[in-house]
Amino acid sequence: MSFRARHLLGIEQLSPAEIRTILDLADSYVDLNRRTVKRTDALAGMTQINMFFENSTRTQASFELAGKRLGADVMNMAVAQSSVKKGETLIDTALTLNAMHPDLLVVRHPSSGAVNLLASKVNCAVLNAGDGRHEHPTQALLDALTIRRAKGRIQRLTVAICGDIAHSRVARSNLILLGKMENRIRLIGPPTLMPAGVADFGCEIYDDMRRGLDGADVVMMLRLQRERMDGGFIPSEREYFHRYGLDAEKLAVAKPDAIVMHPGPMNRGVEIDGTIADDINRSVIQEQVEMGVAVRMACMDLLARNLRAERGRAAVGEAHA
Repeated sequence: MSFRARHLLGIEQLSPAEIRTILDLADSYVDLNRRTVKRTDALAGMTQINMFFENSTRTQASFELAGKRLGADVMNMAVAQSSVKKGETLIDTALTLNAMHPDLLVVRHPSSGAVNLLASKVNCAVLNAGDGRHEHPTQALLDALTIRRAKGRIQRLTVAICGDIAHSRVARSNLILLGKMENRIRLIGPPTLMPAGVADFGCEIYDDMRRGLDGADVVMMLRLQRERMDGGFIPSEREYFHRYGLDAEKLAVAKPDAIVMHPGPMNRGVEIDGTIADDINRSVIQEQVEMGVAVRMACMDLLARNLRAERGRAAVGEAHA
């Protein structure tokens, strides 16, 4: 098995072989999830805690469903009502979690690096469910699985990532993953929504939607992250849709078999026209949701295997001491 990590904190730490290992296992979980009986005992006897310091109904539900289908005991911690809101530090949180003896900890946090800090202090495997503007690794992995199943490969494709690049951890994780897999990546959006140093990313940069989409195999739209904006990044939603919203006229310049993606939740009529989002011949947005459960099952399964192996080695060492 080509996956030896203790935590899944970002795509940057994964090799192409490890990415393929996750995707291959996730493929098998897609099949399981389409059966009448959707359960396995891969995480039987293990405890999974979901800690979401910022709201995300879709991601939390996906992780919860993934854990339950693997047979884990799953607990969602209501962080908004916890002592964290009363001034408890992340270090205190880690000490509290260690006392509960969890096996898997799924964390979403508004601050970049917070998940890495927790991972260094807890005695369990940690999965990053999104931290600030840093990374969202399972979203990039589920996007990769969606692309591979739709296009038959995840290499040597032209992928256009469009919209609010500056505030998107999804864009960052996808940039890293797709780059590792030798794809041609284009970033499309207004200059105000491009991150500083974007020229160093090794991507093609466009502020014209039609030029950027020309000949694309994959069109990945991003949500406007208004909650992370502290100024006037766009003149108006109407003007933004006119220039950067995906509609039939702009999509026409992409390849005829190009697929359309969106991590959700969508702002219809702002980033994407509703008819494009619902086009069963082009849109794979619903497939992304399905792949999300399978990918998260694969990630937790692999981390649990490594955790059991680590604990087994520790037990042998203690016995010989």
